[in-house]
Amino acid sequence: MFSDSDLGTIEFTWNERSKHIRVRILSKGLKVTLAPGSTEKEAMKFINSIRSKLILKQQKLEKGLEKRNILIDEKSSLQTLTFAVEVKPASRKNIYFSLKSGILKIEFPTGTDCLTPENQQFFWNGISYFMRKEAKRLLPERTKQLGTKFGFVFTDLKIQSSKTRWGSCSRAKSINLSLYLMLLPAHLVDYVILHELCHTKEMNHGDKFWKWMDKVTDSKSKELRKELKNYHMPQ
Repeated sequence: MFSDSDLGTIEFTWNERSKHIRVRILSKGLKVTLAPGSTEKEAMKFINSIRSKLILKQQKLEKGLEKRNILIDEKSSLQTLTFAVEVKPASRKNIYFSLKSGILKIEFPTGTDCLTPENQQFFWNGISYFMRKEAKRLLPERTKQLGTKFGFVFTDLKIQSSKTRWGSCSRAKSINLSLYLMLLPAHLVDYVILHELCHTKEMNHGDKFWKWMDKVTDSKSKELRKELKNYHMPQ
C-alpha cells in the first residue's frame, strides 16, 4: 500500500483465482487485485497507462457521493412518501423527534452544530426509524395489491435497511424492500415493487423480464428506470 498524489491510497492484494490485474476505483484511492505471478510494478505500469481515465472516474464517483450526502439541518426540505421533515432549534437539552399529522418534527438544543458527523448520524437514525415504521405499514400491503392486480405470487416480504439496492427477489420468490423506498415518489415505489414482482417470473434482466416490465408499466419501464436514477439513498 502506498500513496499517490493524484489517485490517493493504492492498496494491493493477491488473488489466486484472478487471471488479470483488476482495479477497483474508490473516491480516495484504488484497490488493485493482482493475479498469481504479477507484481506491484507491473500493476503500476498498467495504472499509469490509464491514469487520466482513472482520475476522471474518481471525480465522477466523488460527485455521485456528494449527491447522496443528504444533510439534515434547519434548511432541510426532506419529504418522504408519507411525511415531511421539519428541523428547528428549541430550548431543550436533547434532540427530540415527533411524528404527527404528516410532519416529523426534529428539535435540537439551541446552539447545536447540526452538521457534525455524530449529529447527522443521530438525525438519520431517527428519520430511518420512522421511515421503517411507515414502510412496514404500507409496502407489504401495496405489494399484495400489485401482485394480485397483475397475477404475481411471492412467498415472503421483508423491509430491510439496504443502501445498495432498492429491492431484491430470491429464487424462492421472497422479496426484500429497502426502507429508503420511502424517499421516492409513489409511482417510483410502485416501479420498484413491480420490478421485484417481475423477478418472480424471470430472475434475470433478459428480454422476457423487460417484456413483463413493459406489460405492468404501460410500456414505460425504460422511462421509469431512467427517472429512478435521479434518486439516491443517503450516505
